[in-house]
This record gives sequence, C-alpha cells and structure tokens, in this order.
Amino acid sequence: MSGAIAQSQKIDTIANNIANASTPAFKRDEQVFKEYLTSYEQASQELNVPKVPASMESFYDTQGSERTPVANVGTFTDHSQGSFKTTGNPLDLAINGNGYFEVLTPRGVRLTRAGAFRVDQDGRLVTRNGDLVLQRAEGTNEPQGREVRLTNSPVTIDNSGQIIQDGEPLATLSVVNVVEPTQLRKEGQLLYMPPEAANILNAPGGYTVQQGTLELSNVEVIKEMSDLIQAHRVFDTNQRAVKAYDAMSEKIANTIPRLD
Repeated sequence: MSGAIAQSQKIDTIANNIANASTPAFKRDEQVFKEYLTSYEQASQELNVPKVPASMESFYDTQGSERTPVANVGTFTDHSQGSFKTTGNPLDLAINGNGYFEVLTPRGVRLTRAGAFRVDQDGRLVTRNGDLVLQRAEGTNEPQGREVRLTNSPVTIDNSGQIIQDGEPLATLSVVNVVEPTQLRKEGQLLYMPPEAANILNAPGGYTVQQGTLELSNVEVIKEMSDLIQAHRVFDTNQRAVKAYDAMSEKIANTIPRLD
C-alpha cells in the first residue's frame, strides 16, 4: 500500500512537470523516496535459531526486517538551466549561468528565474504578476527604495544587468548567486524562498543577463512521459498485490473456518 501511495505522489509530480513544460523558467520537480526499515527502530536481539528442520519451530524472529514500507523523503527541484528563446522584447530578460532575480512580493523578497517583465502604471519594473523587480543597492539588503522606475525612452540592459536609458546608467538589477540551489524552497511555480545568508554569494558574478530573451522550462516532455508510463505500471502492480492479499485474507477469515 505504501508503494502504491508513493507512485501516486510521483504521478502527480510528473503530471505537474508536463503541465508546465511551456512555462518560461519553470524547473522540473522529482519525488524522492526511501525504504523505511522498521527493524532499525529497535535494539538488535540475539537470534536463537532452532535446529528442527521443516517445521514451524524452524522459523525465527525477523525483528521486523520484513516490514519495510516506502517513505516519502520530499520533492527535489532540478535547477539545471533551460534553453533560450529570443523574443525581441527589451523587457524580456534571461540569466545565462547561476543567478536569480530578486523581486518583492506581498510576502517579502523572493527569487525567480522568470524574466518576463513589464512596466506598471506607475512606471515601475514588475513581473507578470505585478511583483516589484529590485535593483542592486550597495550596503543594504532592505527592499525599500530599491524598485526600478523607467521612463518612456528605449531601454538597454547589458550583460551585467545594468539598465541604461537616454545614454545614462539608471540602475543595476539585483541578481543573487546561490551556493547550493537545492536548498531553495519553491513558492508557487516560479518563485523561491531566499536561502540563509550563508548560502548566498556576496560578490556577484558567474552569470550574464541577456536582453530580449526568455529562459524556457527544463522539462523534457518525452522523458517525463516515459517516467509517467513507468509510474503507472508500478502503481498498477502494487494495486494488484494489495487485491491479492485482500483475497487471501478473505479466504483465511471466511473459507478456512468453514472447513472445520
């Protein structure tokens, strides 16, 4: 039963990956499981194996080693880079290499690789959901006063994320480098909770910002479909095993007593 539940969770995760295959900057998830050994919870005991062959007495205590359910460890996010698509929109930005844009949401500062930005009615650079895109500010990590305000002039953004309008540097986008991306926790499909300060590189670098480009998802649909078929087959096998045990239990409870 635990195996069937595990495969059901895996199917849900794969289905979500496939549904977001066309979502820019989406990172695929993978369900991780382990075998839970009940025998590890108890102290080891001395085994006295009877020397009577072919009898019930010849069986010895397994100390729970036969009870090994499947335990769900959690969801692992694959942060590998997706391919790029040229859009020609000056506010579409992609990060080539390691790094995440800092944005301000109603829940606080979050990180994202989704660079499909726009300008709101107040002239501020925001994400498609209306979250403020933050600029780099020396000596402070506070989000207040770090919004990016643009005019109607053409915008140029160089490889370092510096925004230039009317020939003058306006601001530099805040791009955060994360030492260990696996510690990032997803919030929705495209946002990540900022990691601890020790997991953030203070010196920016290791990336380039590409203007007029979007990063696509890193989902390989063919691989996901293959994994989905395999998970369905394993789920079906586990389900048939449960039905077989249920049929045996029914015979033990109802048929065998009537034979007396």
